[in-house]
Amino acid sequence: MIGDIHQRVTRSSVVSLSFFSHSAYVATFEPRDVSHALSDSNWVNAMHDQLENFERNHVWDLVKPPPNCRPIGTKWVFKNKQGENGMVVRNKARLVAQGFYQKEGIDYEETFAPVAHLEAIRILLAFAASKGFKLQQMDVKSAFLNGFIEEEVYVRQPPSFESARFSDRVYKLRKALYCLKHAPRAWYARLKSFLLKSRFVMGSVDKTLFLLSRGGDTLIVQIFVDDIIFGDLSHALVSCFAEQMSREFEMSLMGKLQFLLGLQIKQSPKGTFVPQAKYTRDVLKKFEMGDSKPMTTPMSTNTALDADEDGEAVD
Repeated sequence: MIGDIHQRVTRSSVVSLSFFSHSAYVATFEPRDVSHALSDSNWVNAMHDQLENFERNHVWDLVKPPPNCRPIGTKWVFKNKQGENGMVVRNKARLVAQGFYQKEGIDYEETFAPVAHLEAIRILLAFAASKGFKLQQMDVKSAFLNGFIEEEVYVRQPPSFESARFSDRVYKLRKALYCLKHAPRAWYARLKSFLLKSRFVMGSVDKTLFLLSRGGDTLIVQIFVDDIIFGDLSHALVSCFAEQMSREFEMSLMGKLQFLLGLQIKQSPKGTFVPQAKYTRDVLKKFEMGDSKPMTTPMSTNTALDADEDGEAVD
């Protein structure tokens, strides 16, 4: 039992070396389960952040379970967010619903929500490069918590964060939780409604593309779930949009677009590039070759190669 979700765990003091100073604010491991996470103050704080976010967004109400109530289970999911150099920059604890218990027609109706394709992102990158403007990126914090749901859905209390006084109660959802089958649809509907009210025009083919024309300028907005890419030659339109979104949702303004869909993106005056450095590091790490000695030629330079006299000529 953790108790009051507003009570934070004090972080321990560390030595002044930059690596250890950085690790004082984030944990470098990913917990196996909630009991493993509770052993580290950084992960405990990450879980507190998530639950405080629920309170701010009025996601649920603690109620007595109605007759024949089938509450859906909840589970903690832990993920480290890494920067460009592979160092952990954030511990992300997310409370998700065990949506596989949901039954169609009872707990949800429609589930479809449009998602931007990689080809659409590449076209947008090429268009921005040709017009000479930089794409910006913002991230909606706990995006699915902004989506309203119409169905009556009950979930169990978060593991290890159950109420001491009302342990027999359940949460009735006002808004969607991650891993509910209709959560992406609820979030997209909320964001779409907000953009259309703000005089954006939705793309006729790509439903995740929105345009706002003002004077001779056109602001382009592309949505990929909780990542929003936007840009225009007019700095005023870009600033106005960022301010609008921050008033409506809890946002992280990430500045110039650098990472999306696993792509590392570099925008410069010479053009827009999609380098493979991070992808290469991830592959080496996956196959435990991160500490291998780098070579300019990936084979022995002393190997003697003979001509293949019987082979076919190659152009």
